[in-house]
Amino acid sequence: MHHVVFVVYPGFELLDMSGPASVFNGANRALGQQGRPALYEIALTSSSGGCVESSCGVVLQTQPITDLQVVEAQTVLVAGAEREHLLTAVTDSVMQAELPRLARRVERFGSVCSGGFVLAALGLLDGYRVATHWDACGPLAQAFPKVTVDPDALYVVDDQVWTSAGVTTGIDMALAMVAQDLDASIAGEIAKRLILYARRPGSQSQFSPLLQAQVKGDSPFAELIGWMQENLSAPLDVSSLADRAGMTERTFHRKFVAATGETPARFVEIARLDAARMLLSRGLSLKAVAAQVGLFPPARLTEVFQRRFGVAPRLFRDMHAEMTLTRS
Repeated sequence: MHHVVFVVYPGFELLDMSGPASVFNGANRALGQQGRPALYEIALTSSSGGCVESSCGVVLQTQPITDLQVVEAQTVLVAGAEREHLLTAVTDSVMQAELPRLARRVERFGSVCSGGFVLAALGLLDGYRVATHWDACGPLAQAFPKVTVDPDALYVVDDQVWTSAGVTTGIDMALAMVAQDLDASIAGEIAKRLILYARRPGSQSQFSPLLQAQVKGDSPFAELIGWMQENLSAPLDVSSLADRAGMTERTFHRKFVAATGETPARFVEIARLDAARMLLSRGLSLKAVAAQVGLFPPARLTEVFQRRFGVAPRLFRDMHAEMTLTRS
């Protein structure tokens, strides 16, 4: 058996635990249909054990974390919560003593959503690249400078540390765990049973690839951004964009950052990479994608894509091809 332990505390987000737990239970169901024994055994643990109330009022029965033997855990995941409940969890003396003990001995450990704050407060994420909810990326990076926060990824796997952006992305991360432990076909079957649109790779952005959500409806750059998205292969340097906007470079740069929260160069790179990701998922060649999104030659596309998403574009394309075959 592979023991999966969820660490919860008063006020935790229920879906951070129940979503991944449903995935592991789905794996057991799929194995049973194949005449194979169940693999996963799920346990809920908390500081003192007993009944723990989630943020939505649902109460779960847990065992004390001090009663948990290391042999009973191969995967340990900490659920997330809102700030006030996190503050209580990170200062819990039992958690402070027991979580490092488990993390040192298990095959993998991590968090869902803001549960990463609990691990980071104990120094367990120092030196690792992690994901968390988009709203928590800045605070996590500021509070724990030894932790590298990836603001784009749905989930991140760095050695034995698994972290996800939050809520439904915990399901994506759990599916990836099942694919690693068993195989991609079982993970695909679980996704189908849970009526998920697709198994999403961790490198997929938390945000819409069209980026309009970053721009206010009355933004003076809405029309320009629409043109940029339709002309990604064109020169999109600050000088060209400023000319098109009818501004000096300095004024354009200042107003664009105020409207979008990104520099023009960063915004263009994000738009090009999001477009590249969509084209790659359709199976296009690297050469064709690089030309269409303005990251030519393919070596440049590979360099920029891997820097942002932590995976080579060719591997990203192949991963999506595998998922498409699984869904079909």
